[in-house]
Amino acid sequence: MAFLDHIHRCNSWTPEGFRPFLIGGQQVGWVREDMAARLRTAPDVFEITARAVSLNPALNTPESRTEAVGAVMRTLHARGEGPRLRGEMFPVRTRWSMPDLMRMDRGVTAVFGIRAFGVHLNGIVRRRPSAPDRSGLSLWIGTRAADKAVAPGKLDNLVAGGQPAHLSLADNLIKEAEEEAGLAAALTRTARSTGVITYSMADRWGVKHDTLYIYDLEIPEEIIPVNTDGEVSGFTLMPVESVLDLVRTGDAFKFNVALVLIDFGIRHGLITPDQEPDFDTLATGLRAAHHGLG
Repeated sequence: MAFLDHIHRCNSWTPEGFRPFLIGGQQVGWVREDMAARLRTAPDVFEITARAVSLNPALNTPESRTEAVGAVMRTLHARGEGPRLRGEMFPVRTRWSMPDLMRMDRGVTAVFGIRAFGVHLNGIVRRRPSAPDRSGLSLWIGTRAADKAVAPGKLDNLVAGGQPAHLSLADNLIKEAEEEAGLAAALTRTARSTGVITYSMADRWGVKHDTLYIYDLEIPEEIIPVNTDGEVSGFTLMPVESVLDLVRTGDAFKFNVALVLIDFGIRHGLITPDQEPDFDTLATGLRAAHHGLG
């Protein structure tokens, strides 16, 4: 396995077999053909043509769209024709800085192929360089709980979470850091925003068009993370070189976390164009375009 395999895995989706999903004439996502056929049962909510799936223009407020789509998806799930709703609402936006066109349950975002946002935090501890810690950088790595619906038992960033509609990115990061790692808000506020990662990945119900906002946080050696929400079974402090070796040689990490760590390696000069033959493809592949979504 190579770094590039993780890029390819998270960008396995193509638009063939999907129709654009439109709100007010603007494309905000993609709907698979079989799901488009199921949505025909709700003509008061969806207008289905050979070229697109659109929300009924009569649904002209974020609130009415949210309520109508939610009702349809609850019905489809009850019939076994749609995913389970999670009870957490995500914003439907063409980009983070734009206002909500509606809100959508986290469980069905892949059905409509909308851009879903999230935050990931690299927890960094600096030490005196020594073998195998040649850079002097170590990362706190979490192990996902065995009962997680996605990637149970896989390795993870110190903190990561989807972006709910009612919080800013900074407030969500503080909330997730407290729940997942027991970090004080005052410490999390010192995290540095370092960029964004995007990918388009095929999903059981459609496609995940994910946008991850990445943060680095320097953590004093005396602070030991402690999970408080049951989503992490434990944490390990690992030299970043060992972390990158795990990414390069296998799939120990949750699929999108591998991308976050590749990005970390590039930014900190641990993955370089002289050493990595796929460097250019790695760098561009971390920010793949979301087809037609801006």
